[in-house]
Amino acid sequence: MDYLGDNGGLGLTSEQTEKVLQFQDLTGIEDMSICRDVLQRHQWNLEVAVQEQLNIREGRPSLYATETRPPAVVSDHLGQHVFYTPPTDGSGSGIRGFFANIINFFWTLCYNTIITFLQIGRRVIGTDSRNALTNPIEDVLDFIRVYEEKYSSVHPVFYQGTYSQVLNDAKHELKFLLIYLHSDNAIDTLAFCRDTLSQPDVVTYINTNFLFWGCSSKSGEGYKVSQLFRPKHYPYMAVVVLKDNRMTIVSRMEGYCDSNVLLHRLTTVVAEFEINLVQARTDRVEASLNRSLRAHQDEAFLESLRADQEKERRRREEREAEQAELRRMEQEARAEQERRQSIAQEKINSVTKVPSEPDANHPDAVHVVFKLPSGHRLERRFLKSHSLEAIFYFVFCHPAAPDTFEITTNFPKKVLYCVPQHESDYVQTLEEAGLQHREVLFINDLDA
Repeated sequence: MDYLGDNGGLGLTSEQTEKVLQFQDLTGIEDMSICRDVLQRHQWNLEVAVQEQLNIREGRPSLYATETRPPAVVSDHLGQHVFYTPPTDGSGSGIRGFFANIINFFWTLCYNTIITFLQIGRRVIGTDSRNALTNPIEDVLDFIRVYEEKYSSVHPVFYQGTYSQVLNDAKHELKFLLIYLHSDNAIDTLAFCRDTLSQPDVVTYINTNFLFWGCSSKSGEGYKVSQLFRPKHYPYMAVVVLKDNRMTIVSRMEGYCDSNVLLHRLTTVVAEFEINLVQARTDRVEASLNRSLRAHQDEAFLESLRADQEKERRRREEREAEQAELRRMEQEARAEQERRQSIAQEKINSVTKVPSEPDANHPDAVHVVFKLPSGHRLERRFLKSHSLEAIFYFVFCHPAAPDTFEITTNFPKKVLYCVPQHESDYVQTLEEAGLQHREVLFINDLDA
């Protein structure tokens, strides 16, 4: 396979490089390695890859979103960035805030304990009504619709799929996932949605670097996700990224912050954990190359195996043909041997069909000279009244005579019909055939 040397070290064929460039032009993705990764995941189907990127930009799930079970999410407690801003009403600061936090801690502890027992009870007697009466995708779409009606239509592109779907897409597309859990009751929600998330810099940065998923914690889907992330304060955001082959929470942000602070937090997290995506892309490229190499090796092995099998098949056919030819020759040899034995026996049996030789002075005696194909000369006297069969069997019984032959006169040349073809056929006598006192007859080998 012909690999180009000027394709950025990506190890691609000329056709693959052309597709990468086309994909880059159509999607606007500047990093060629990302373009290559996306195309490789789609078996270099340019149309499917471009359509999926357009879907993601519009917040719609890709083909990976058909997976119903989300990948497990773990929390990086040691390396995790935690950002907390107290509520703007001051409930989280000062002596009042201190006691409020203590009271909130015990309240949360008691609340979570009660909720745990209630959840156990629901599993025994039935299911959670929020899960039973709502549809996850409808929860997400309803949240987006209400958000745009109540706060602003200017915001980062919300992913229009379930939590499971966005996790699968973020993992397969190797992108940062930004989770936003919304609460209408939080004191700072209004300002955060209208002022922070609607800023053009924030919108551009999140759309460029993240898949952005949001949902109301009051809905069934949002409640389920809030039980996984356990936010203490709203607005709540979490950054999830593939790290060590696991989807990992690498940052939590609780409380209000303006657009500058939010951008600083997000850029800090992206700068620190981008190396994990780079390593994941490298690992995938290496795995893809290894799979491609193994596929080529397997194909070469199969081709060699097919060639060996074809050679073996031909050798087997040749052996079978040779054996069939040997069997045919053996059968022909046996048939020929049986034929010769049959003729030899017939010659022995035909001796009795030759009449006695008359005396040379007999007035009806005919002296016949036979010239054989081998050059031998046979001489014998017959009576004119003898049938032509007599001269035929005389020649036939001689060892030097051919097995199949005809007898002809010299001049004028004619064939003597000595053996009847049918029982009703009449065979002439020597006299009727025009043989007189002395004749020369020729024996022609019909098998020659």
